[in-house]
Amino acid sequence: MNEIEQWGRYEVVLTGPEGGNPFFDVQLSAEFTDGHQTLTPDGFYDGGGVYRIRFMPVSPGKWTYVTRSNRPELDGQTGEFTCVKPSPGNHGPVSVRNTFHFGYADGTPYYSFGTTCYAWTHQGEELEAQTLATLQQARFNKIRMCVFPKHYPWNHNEPPLYAFERDSAGVHDLTRFNPAFFQHFEQRVGQLCDLGIEADIIIFHPYDRWGYAEMDAESDYRYLRYLVARLAAYRNVWWSLANEYDFLLETKPMEQWDQFFQILLDKDPYNHLRSIHQADASRMYDHTKPGVTHVCIQHSNVRQVIEWRRTYGKPIVDDELEYEGNVTYPWGCISAEEETHRFWLIVTNGGYGGHGETYLHPDDILWWSKGGVLHGESWKRIGFLRQIIEDGAAGGLTPEADANNGLFPSRFGHWMWTRFAGGFNGDFHLIYLAEYQPCKVLLWLPPDDAYQFDVIDTWEMTISPAQVRRLDGTPDYGYPSPDGEPTYEIGLPGKPHLALRIRKQTGTAG
Repeated sequence: MNEIEQWGRYEVVLTGPEGGNPFFDVQLSAEFTDGHQTLTPDGFYDGGGVYRIRFMPVSPGKWTYVTRSNRPELDGQTGEFTCVKPSPGNHGPVSVRNTFHFGYADGTPYYSFGTTCYAWTHQGEELEAQTLATLQQARFNKIRMCVFPKHYPWNHNEPPLYAFERDSAGVHDLTRFNPAFFQHFEQRVGQLCDLGIEADIIIFHPYDRWGYAEMDAESDYRYLRYLVARLAAYRNVWWSLANEYDFLLETKPMEQWDQFFQILLDKDPYNHLRSIHQADASRMYDHTKPGVTHVCIQHSNVRQVIEWRRTYGKPIVDDELEYEGNVTYPWGCISAEEETHRFWLIVTNGGYGGHGETYLHPDDILWWSKGGVLHGESWKRIGFLRQIIEDGAAGGLTPEADANNGLFPSRFGHWMWTRFAGGFNGDFHLIYLAEYQPCKVLLWLPPDDAYQFDVIDTWEMTISPAQVRRLDGTPDYGYPSPDGEPTYEIGLPGKPHLALRIRKQTGTAG
């Protein structure tokens, strides 16, 4: 029976011309319809006379298709299949939800807890398999990864495959793709999908010795269209136009980046997430443009996430808040404690972070670029934070600083949130005390409600009931305000990097 699950991949395989330049001369697409909607993905040449059109059915039911091509043997081919319900674990592609957050197509919330392995797909079978095994054990649900190999300190190995056909002198023919290169890359994307991990695909980057960063505009556009045709039907794809695009502005001016976004809008039938990443915060791309779905940023001061939310009105992902490690450069030598601290700051303030690890290795196998195994400690704590967020109220956190929620009097709530970090969703609150180590915290909450207060040790990864004293507004703590006296005193162990979780209970306080 010709069946495919919803958000799976259906593939039309055709035999066509091999002569001339099939990558350049042959146009191919197909119209897929279920009678209510029509989607038109492009096809692509996969070498050896084989042409493919990949399609991700977005709704259950009967789908039919007809191919369109400038070659008669590929034109007018028809077929049909039935789309059935998705299998367990298949929640569909991720999109923006509730302005500042994400969700899967089936309505399941998605909270981005990602890592970076720029060139892991260019390291050979053994190391790539080890990377996948590590990802299976870690709690990351997104990975930033480059299509092209990378040339940079600790990244000097030659890749096993190249994106274009090359002559004996190593010169690329930019009109002829190397199907084996893309087959290998998409195999890894599919394996990530099987692990429930989103593939944040970096399309361009400046760290190059093979000429990929210096292609002319038409070659760039042709490459991007080919990449979309091959990969858009994978439900776990995110498009990241570049890592540090501003280092490429001399060869790829701003109008070209605008055109890249337009190609994604025109050619991706499924509207996968789209963003772009900068090196210098003073040269950020204009993320308010409609083609940008979310803000991907590189910045060490993650407290700015509140201002970024206000400025852009989109989800914020600081994918380079600097890396745990011990390399020469400041961006790659923060401690595990600091990496964990920054994750808690950005997440409790309503954004998302990206992990990276850069510990020196005798064979230059640094996770941030080549993958392999994790040597640090922050990844465990990041997984712990993910579990806390997923166990909280569905839908993501809003910064406490953006709401008058009554935790602290409005008279001094502003400066309280410049020190602590906190987010809420309905009656769920998560306060991160950051580097501060108070022995108690006073809260202003309606005294007639019942709450569960828990103290979280973000490093030790423990959660324990808080020591709570109801004050009922009687003691004078010297905080006269229109909000009245504090109603709860929360005892704390007086150490840094603690968090306080508050959950309103059904019923009233006894």
